[in-house]
Amino acid sequence: MKIYTRTGDAGTTGIHGGSRVPKDDIRIEANGCIDELNSMIGIVRSMLPEGHDWQEKLFTIQKELMVVMSHVATPNEIRHRNPNQLNEGLVSQCEAWMDCMTEQLSDNGYFLVPGGTPLAAHLQYARTLARRAERRMWTLNRQDSLPECTLKLMNRLSDLFFVMARYELQQQSWPEEKWQKFAYKNRK
Repeated sequence: MKIYTRTGDAGTTGIHGGSRVPKDDIRIEANGCIDELNSMIGIVRSMLPEGHDWQEKLFTIQKELMVVMSHVATPNEIRHRNPNQLNEGLVSQCEAWMDCMTEQLSDNGYFLVPGGTPLAAHLQYARTLARRAERRMWTLNRQDSLPECTLKLMNRLSDLFFVMARYELQQQSWPEEKWQKFAYKNRK
C-alpha cells in the first residue's frame, strides 16, 4: 500500500464524511495545530524514563488528542456518526493531576520566562502549542460548533503543561526565571 494518494496535489484534503476542503481551511489548520501538540507530547515522553509517572498520563492525552482530531475533522451535522468517543472525564483528570502537583509547588506570583531544563522547556513549548490549537479550535467553533469538552480539554492542557514545567524545575532544583510580578497582585 502506498502512503501517497496524489489527491491533495490540487490543494484540497478530505475530511470525515467524504467532502474535500482547502488545505488551509480552519478545520485543517486546527487539526494541524493539535497534531503538532501531539508530536511535542511524544517528544516530551521520549525524554522521560520508561515507567515515569507521567508516561501513562501523557499517552492517555495523546490518544485523546487523536479522538479530538477526528471530531474536529467531522462537520457538526454528521458528528453523531463519528465512532470515536470523547473522554469527557479527561478534563477533570487533568485538573486532579495539576492539583496534586500544585500542592507541592512554591507560590508563584510572577510571569515566568520559559526555559530551564530541556524537559521543562519542551513542556512550555507544549503549553504554547496547546494555546494555539485552542485559538484555532475557537475560530472553527464560530463556524461549525465543536463539542464543548474538546475546547475545555485544550484549555486545561495548556495549564497542565505549565504546571508540569514548574514541577520539573522544582524537582531538579532549577530556579524559575521570573519576568515580572502579576499586575493584579500589585494592586491594593
